Amino acid sequence: MEKEEPVSNSSNRTPTKTFLSVKPDDQQDDEDGLSNFGSPKRGPTLSTSTSSFEALDPHDPHLSHLASLMFSHTSDYLQGELSAVLEDYTLLENMNKATITKYADMRQIAGSVSRSLKELNEKYYALQPYLDQIDQIEDSVLKLEAAAYKLDAYSKRLEAKFKALEKK
Repeated sequence: MEKEEPVSNSSNRTPTKTFLSVKPDDQQDDEDGLSNFGSPKRGPTLSTSTSSFEALDPHDPHLSHLASLMFSHTSDYLQGELSAVLEDYTLLENMNKATITKYADMRQIAGSVSRSLKELNEKYYALQPYLDQIDQIEDSVLKLEAAAYKLDAYSKRLEAKFKALEKK
């Protein structure tokens, strides 16, 4: 299986690309015994079993500059992505802290409301006998008022009869 990779031409400073044919070692053409060094028909070939970058091997300075520039830009991009994620997590952390504070305040308010309600219920239960007495007094007053109306009506009838007897 052949792969072709773009390679910069070192003899010319304009960015032109030539393609190197890359095959696994067991499939390299052995034309004129130059399979690892180059082919007259297809140009230089590379082996996939060895690294194409050796520390002491001189490279095209333009290619090295472009590679360094690419790594620098990739590093900047990754730093930007990581800082954005870090800012997101910082925002989430701040939101969580604010939520914790709000819930603590709400818990405190709910606790004070609960205590107040408990106190009011205790006062209501303490006043309950007096409220029952008030209800009994109200019933007695209503009965007394009804009796007073009956007595008033009876006295008016009696007065009317007395006046009627007096005229005769």
